[in-house]
Amino acid sequence: MPGHASPSVEFDQLERDVVDHFFELQPGYAVFLGLHQYDGRVPDLSRAATDAWVAKADTLLARLKAVGSAELAPARAIDRSLLELLLSSPRFDLVDSRDLERNPMTYVGGISLTQYMVRDYAPVADRARAIVQTLEAAPKMLADGAHRLDAVVARPFLTLSLAIGSGLASHFEEAEAFARKESGTLGDQVHAARERADAAVQEFLARIRSEWMPRATDDFALGAERYQKLLWVREGIRTPFEEIRRSGEADLARNQARLEAIAGGPGGVAERFETLYQDHSTAADLVPTAQRFVDETKQFVRDHDLVTIPEPSFCRVEETPTYGRALSTASMNPPGPFDVGRADGIYFVTPVDSAWPAPRQEEWLRSLNRVMLKNITVHEVWPGHYLQFLHFRHSVGSLTRKVFLSPSFTEGWAHYCEQLAIEAGIGGTDWKAEVAQIHDALLRDCRLLASIGLHTGGMTLPEATQLFVDRAHFEQLPAEREAIRGTFNPEYFCYTLGKLRILEAREALLDREFHGSLKAFHDRLLSTGAPPVGLLETLLTVRG
Repeated sequence: MPGHASPSVEFDQLERDVVDHFFELQPGYAVFLGLHQYDGRVPDLSRAATDAWVAKADTLLARLKAVGSAELAPARAIDRSLLELLLSSPRFDLVDSRDLERNPMTYVGGISLTQYMVRDYAPVADRARAIVQTLEAAPKMLADGAHRLDAVVARPFLTLSLAIGSGLASHFEEAEAFARKESGTLGDQVHAARERADAAVQEFLARIRSEWMPRATDDFALGAERYQKLLWVREGIRTPFEEIRRSGEADLARNQARLEAIAGGPGGVAERFETLYQDHSTAADLVPTAQRFVDETKQFVRDHDLVTIPEPSFCRVEETPTYGRALSTASMNPPGPFDVGRADGIYFVTPVDSAWPAPRQEEWLRSLNRVMLKNITVHEVWPGHYLQFLHFRHSVGSLTRKVFLSPSFTEGWAHYCEQLAIEAGIGGTDWKAEVAQIHDALLRDCRLLASIGLHTGGMTLPEATQLFVDRAHFEQLPAEREAIRGTFNPEYFCYTLGKLRILEAREALLDREFHGSLKAFHDRLLSTGAPPVGLLETLLTVRG
């Protein structure tokens, strides 16, 4: 009919509508992707606002389901599936897992100013205004949280909320110092907003201590039905979680057997780890050591032609911001796919806290010993997350592909890279590099098993802790920390799940589709963006 838009044009508009609606709830994620028109925006987390968001999401999902696959090119039909997941995932958080009623971490963890300070994408004055807007919105968000939280909340959620919240004051102070370097006026503006935000945070934390902590529960599990649905909305996976558990057990057994073979039997494992732990840098040399490993691993990728390195590229190492140290050992802040500024990566490494007693400082340095730190650098930088996001930035895919970010794809790729580096010979004939890689693989295997056990099998926190002690060779305190993480972050299955899906795709397609070329396989894999791993093989073979 004259004047009637084609199905592809109509779908383009629907795609835009879905993405815009998604960002209404996730403006911080839009900023992370490089969409700075969302700077300073904080979502309205009142019940009325999120109920309205869910209602509109349901309307958009109905519109997506009404689009026939035959009306779209094959690649756009896949995009439709991704758009359905893009809406279904936060809908699950709001309706099924009820995060805003069950977990105060969603409120204190939602106040982050890092992206405005670490990336030089706009004048400092513009970024300082975004900081002020965020701080000014914090009191309402925390008040909404206090109003919405259930009367009884899981104890681990409360404990970690207090840990995160206690670091926010220093985070706000960093933001003020950042603005004040530019001008006293900007610093004063941030200071005024910071004082109100600080007061709101302290009030929220005080209420957690006085109202929620005395009646805290140990009931944190999603349950089998919601856990299975989580696998679908996050990763497009219908595979029963019990089958995934068996795959994780098999991977754990393979890694344990290889470790024992290197160590000359179970009795030699502790001795091998102790050799690694003793070879660590000083507190002052931790960041420079990590920077040296960044340069070395980049050269390793080039020398072995493992995957294309888009240029320009540069990654610098910095200390983890204070507020993020409670939950992070090391992390990557990459350039977003929409960012028009420099493509720098920022590799955060958590330093020793000078206030810690000497034994704890030594324990931290042992955990970040040189060999394990190099394996972490493979994961976070080359050829892991930073390289992955350089490809994400250079991809020419659809709007959907540039917005969708699967946890199991991103973490699975980085974890796969640890094994890839060993396969390519990063350790030479020395056993240490492979032992470090297996150490981290055992950790990720146990995370998958703990996630399923804690949320579907009645596993207790002490049992999950013992899993990490017995099968990942962790000491008691870090094992407890890993077990607690599983209560609020069941998706930490993503490392092993994603790695196994990538290895399955490699085995199935390497010869048939890529003529045995690992580089061609890796380049195609990264060209897909960061899609749900349930659709991985389809995405690697579909054209048009």
